[in-house]
Formats: sequence, structure tokens, C-alpha cells
Amino acid sequence: MDELNNRNLLHLLNQQTRVLAKEVNNRLSDHGLYSSQWSIIFCIERFGPMTQTAIWKYLNVEAPTVTRTLSRMEKSGWIVREQGNDKRERVIELTKEAKQKFMSIRQTMDKFEEEVLKGLSSDDKAQLHFLLTKLGPSGENA
Repeated sequence: MDELNNRNLLHLLNQQTRVLAKEVNNRLSDHGLYSSQWSIIFCIERFGPMTQTAIWKYLNVEAPTVTRTLSRMEKSGWIVREQGNDKRERVIELTKEAKQKFMSIRQTMDKFEEEVLKGLSSDDKAQLHFLLTKLGPSGENA
């Protein structure tokens, strides 16, 4: 039962997250991407053009980190930044080339996700989702 104390559970979660992130980066390397860049591409593909602020808030990442990642993505042709409604606002869109590459990257990630989750039943996946949404400082991250 000692293995199920808070410290051990959160340590295991952290270790598993690191292993998964490392493997995501391995899979994405064929596409010239890192997981942080894929998160942004996935976000924009899912929700459409977004402001930088909306991206960092949705991904729960510090604004300077997202700004640096977007700068690298812009230089490598993944995104464009357009003027928003006010002069300070920048709207991020995928380039035509990024949109064309999206399905190939999505297939790579779908295959990875299937491999990672293959040992879980539908009920296991539902339980995992339920538990992960409960984690957080307040315990109410739904």
C-alpha cells in the first residue's frame, strides 16, 4: 500500500509523462517537429486561427514559451502571424504547406496513440479520462 502514497503516484505520473513526451518527439522528428509545436498545430487545426494569448491559455503554457515556439515555427514555414483586431493582437494560422502536411502527421500520432492505449479497454480509457480531469491544485479541472 505504501506504493500508492501521493508522492509515489505523482512521481509515476511524472515519469510516464516524460516517457510519452520523449516518444512523441521521436515520432514527430520524421516530420521536423517537436511535441510543443505539434500541440500548437493540433490546437489551430482543431479550433481554427487563434490569438497567441488563446493558444498559451488553452495549452496552459507560459506566454514567452509559446512566443519562442511560434517564432521557430514561423521561420520554418509552419505558421503565419496576422494582425488581429487591435495592434497588439496577433492571430496565428497554419500555412498552406502545414495544412497539407497535417494529415500525415495526424496519422503518425494516431498510430502512436493506438500503440500507447492498446492495453486499455474502453472502460479503462473512460476511467483514465475521468481521473486525469480531476487532477490539479483544486481537484476540479474538468
